[in-house]
Amino acid sequence: MEKDKIGICIIGTGRAGILHGGMFNKIPHARLVAVVDSDEEKAQIAAKELEVEKYYKNYLDACNDEKIDAVCIVTPTFTHCEIAVACANAGKHIFSEKPMAITPDECDMMIESAQRNRVKLQIGFMRRFDKNFQKAKQILDSGEIGDIVLVKSLTRGPGLPPKWYFSIETSNGLLAEVNSHDIDTLRWFAGSEFSRVYAEAGNYRCPELKADYPDFYDNVILNARFKNGKMGMIDGACPDFYGYDSRTEVLGTKGVLFVGRIQDETVIFTKEHDMIQPVVSSWRNLFRDAYLGEDEHFIHCILNDEEPAVTGLDGKKAVEVVLAGNRSIKESKVINLEGK
Repeated sequence: MEKDKIGICIIGTGRAGILHGGMFNKIPHARLVAVVDSDEEKAQIAAKELEVEKYYKNYLDACNDEKIDAVCIVTPTFTHCEIAVACANAGKHIFSEKPMAITPDECDMMIESAQRNRVKLQIGFMRRFDKNFQKAKQILDSGEIGDIVLVKSLTRGPGLPPKWYFSIETSNGLLAEVNSHDIDTLRWFAGSEFSRVYAEAGNYRCPELKADYPDFYDNVILNARFKNGKMGMIDGACPDFYGYDSRTEVLGTKGVLFVGRIQDETVIFTKEHDMIQPVVSSWRNLFRDAYLGEDEHFIHCILNDEEPAVTGLDGKKAVEVVLAGNRSIKESKVINLEGK
């Protein structure tokens, strides 16, 4: 691409949108051009915070802006497909936050439109850009802990997401919104696709939601078998009320590997001989460098016409596992993904 700076538009100005906007502002070969939010007040506030002059209420207006080369989609999951296809058809490169979409068919539409219009499509699995997870992957591939037997990953978050999240139909629930990262980590570390899953879930902390959202769950466990014979397990919770908790364990035939942490880096010692180590409060703190890394990678791929390390296929595979897990919860049985 014959230009030194890629014009970026952030579509969606929630916490993740503001975070990505701040990251793009730090990248030498990126230039934040505009933000989009259907709520004009939020759009104005975000534009001011991110120091951009232009904001839109409708993403279609951004599609018509010639100064915008690429978009970062950080809107509710059920809107991703529609926005991505429109942006691809307008020739804009696409970074889409996870979950990629609601259904595999929507994922296919996003992939096809990006390929047809020759634009990049990257999905926001930022753990692949975290130095600790990258080091763990290198260790696993080296065989230092032997052959992989079991990959266990958990993510638990402190706050309850917006109302649209409560419905399985518009969000695919906790497995999608929180544990998509764990699903991708298991695929990445195990080096294989999921073969079958069995999941259990329940609503333990939000009884006020049961009447209007009977399928809502705030805790989930998912057991898995991979096509290469390895085993997996995922543990998710939201809200957990104690902090942001993201950890992965890999058991091998010759050892075990741990990656991730719950403790904040600050440690306090008091005169009472107590040691206090606060819990990590947010994913924005724990994975800040990883978010910058994935945004830098997106810009690099555009400028050098390279395929992103995290593709639409990676996003689609996670969605397939989410749907299988939700079906397992509903039907109380093992769900096979063979042939997927």
